[in-house]
Amino acid sequence: MTFLTPKRLLSTRPILFFSFIMLLKSYLAWMVIFEDGFSWTTILKEIPFVLIVYCLIEWFASKRKLHYYLIANLVMTLILFAVIMYYKYYGVIVTYLALQQVNQVTAVKNSVFSLMDPYYLLIFIDIIIMAVILFRKKKAVNWKKENSKKESKRLVVALFSISVALCLFNILPNRASMNEIVKAEQMGILNYEAYMIFSKKEIEYVDPNQITQQKINAVKKTEQPATPQLWQKAAGKNVIILQMESFQNFLVNLKIDGQEITPNINKLVNENYYFKHFYQQVGQGNTSDAEFVVNTSLYIPPHGAATMEYADKELPSLPKLLKSQGYDTSTYHTNVVEFWNRGDLYKSLGFDRYYDQKFFGTEDTIFFGSSDEHLYAKTAEELDRISKTGKPFYSHVISMTAHHPYTIPEDKYKMTLPERYEGTFVGDYIRSQNYADYALGLFIEDLKERGIWDNSLILLYGDHLGLPIYSLDRDDKDLMAEIYGREYGYTDMINIPLVVASTGVTEPKVFDQLGGQVDIMPTIANLLGIALDDHIYFGQDLFNQTYNVLPQRYYLPSGSFLSSKELFMSGSGYEDGKHYSLAGDGLTEQEATEDEYQRALELLKLSDSYVSQLPSWKKEK
Repeated sequence: MTFLTPKRLLSTRPILFFSFIMLLKSYLAWMVIFEDGFSWTTILKEIPFVLIVYCLIEWFASKRKLHYYLIANLVMTLILFAVIMYYKYYGVIVTYLALQQVNQVTAVKNSVFSLMDPYYLLIFIDIIIMAVILFRKKKAVNWKKENSKKESKRLVVALFSISVALCLFNILPNRASMNEIVKAEQMGILNYEAYMIFSKKEIEYVDPNQITQQKINAVKKTEQPATPQLWQKAAGKNVIILQMESFQNFLVNLKIDGQEITPNINKLVNENYYFKHFYQQVGQGNTSDAEFVVNTSLYIPPHGAATMEYADKELPSLPKLLKSQGYDTSTYHTNVVEFWNRGDLYKSLGFDRYYDQKFFGTEDTIFFGSSDEHLYAKTAEELDRISKTGKPFYSHVISMTAHHPYTIPEDKYKMTLPERYEGTFVGDYIRSQNYADYALGLFIEDLKERGIWDNSLILLYGDHLGLPIYSLDRDDKDLMAEIYGREYGYTDMINIPLVVASTGVTEPKVFDQLGGQVDIMPTIANLLGIALDDHIYFGQDLFNQTYNVLPQRYYLPSGSFLSSKELFMSGSGYEDGKHYSLAGDGLTEQEATEDEYQRALELLKLSDSYVSQLPSWKKEK
C-alpha cells in the first residue's frame, strides 16, 4: 500500500494544491480588509466557491487540465488583489460594476499604487513560480504529467454538491444585509462577487407624480419659515464656488509646531460664516460627484459615478436656476473635459461654457493638469472679462493640485515640515494643502484687485476626504492622533469645511448645525432671493434649518447617515449598526433613531426614482 506525504499529495492533486494556494490568498485579503481578520470560518466561506470552480475543471477538462487550473487561479487572484487595492483607496468592496469606470481608475494609477504595501504582491508569488516552471520544458512536462490524472467522479460530485450547499448557506441568509462590507464578510469575498453578478433585479421606482417637494420636506421633517433669515441679502451678486481638492475640516486653523497650515482659508473662516459640521456626500466619482451634488441638490446614484449614470438627464440645477435670472454660467477645471465624462455632465447641468485643458493648456502641469496657480490666474482673467459685460455670473472653480497621492514638486513647497512628518502620507497631504492655500490666496488678492471680490457671493468647501482611515499606516495614524488629540475616526474623515463669504453680508460667525453638499444650492438660492418653487431638491437652506438628516453612500456602507449629533453606520440593518459622535468624544447614549434610518433610505429612494425617470437631453439619431 502506497502512502502519499502531504507534499506529494499536493503536487499530484491539483484540486488540493490550488485550493490550498487560494486559501493563503484569502487569508491575505481578509487580514487587509476585515476588522476581525481571518478565522477558521473563512475556510467555509471562501474555499467552497474555489472548489466549485475546480470541480468543473475536473469534470469537463479532458485535456490541458493544468492550464485551466492556472487560468482559474489567476482570475481569482486578480479578483482578490482588486478587492484589496480598491478597499485601500475607496474603503469599499469592488464589484463588476466598477468596470465601467476602469479608465478613470487607470488615470489615477499613481494614487492607487501609492497605497500598495509590498507584501500585497505576495498574492502573485505562486503565479511567478509556476510561470518559471512552465518555461523550463523538462520540469513543465513532468508537472503536467503528474497532474494529468483525473479525480474520481464520485469524489468530484460529492465535493461539488457540498460546496454548492455551503455557498448557498453563506449567501442566502445574508442577502438582506445593508452594509456591503458586512455582507462580503458574511458571504465570503468570492461568493459576494458572484452574488453581485447574478443578483440583478429591477429597481422599484416611486411614481414621479408622487415625488413632490412637500413629500421630500415631510420625510426630512423640515418646514419653510415665513420670513427666511438672510433672504435676498446677496441679491444680484456674482456667485463664485471654490471647490477645494481633498480639503478636510481639520486643516482649518491648524498649526503644527507653530506653523499655520492654511492661513488664507483661516482668514476666510474667521471673518465670515463658517459651518464646521459640514460633510461630503460623494461616491465613486469623487470630485465629479461633488460637482453634481452641489449643482443639483440631488444624491449620487446607488452604483457608479453620477457623471456616468445621470449625465444624460435633463437635470434641474443651479446653473439653470441662475440662467433664468440673467446670470452667465461657467465652470473651470484644468483636466480634460472627458475625464469622468464631464462634457456630458456640464450639458446636463446647463452651464453656458466649460473651461478645461484646451483653455488652460499644459503649462506647469501637476498630476492631471496645470497647477492651481495657473488655474486661478487664467480664471481671474476670464472672470474679469465676463464681469465687464455687465451681466452677473456664476462660476464654479475646481482646484486640483492637492490631489492624492499629494506628492507635489519641490518647487511648490511653501513650508518646511517637522522631521516627524517628512516621508509620511499625512505630511505630503499637509504640504500639498499648504500649497493649495497659497495659490488660493493669490486668487483672492487678484479678484480683489479687479473689483470682483466685493461684488460676489463666495462659497468654499472641500470636495471629498483626503486621508481615508483605511489608507493610513501606523505612523500616519499616530500623526493624526497628535493633530486631533484623540484617535482619527470616520466622522473626521468625511468632515469638510463650508465657508460663505460676501462683503457687506457675512460677518465672523461659526454655525453648529449639520450640513452637507446637497444643501449648497438651496442656501445660495436663499441668499440671492430666488424661489425654488419649480425645483425638486433634497438639501435645505442652512441659515433657516437646524435639524438635518444626511444619507451617505459609497465611502460609507448603504444605510449610513448623519443626524444632528452623530454618524450612524449600518450593519446588516439598523439594530447591529454603529453610532459615532460627531464631536469625536464618544457617546453617552445613541442619538440616531431607527425612524431617521428609515427616512434616510426613503430619501435616497426618492432621489434615485426622480433622477432615473427624468427625460434625456440626448437626441436619438
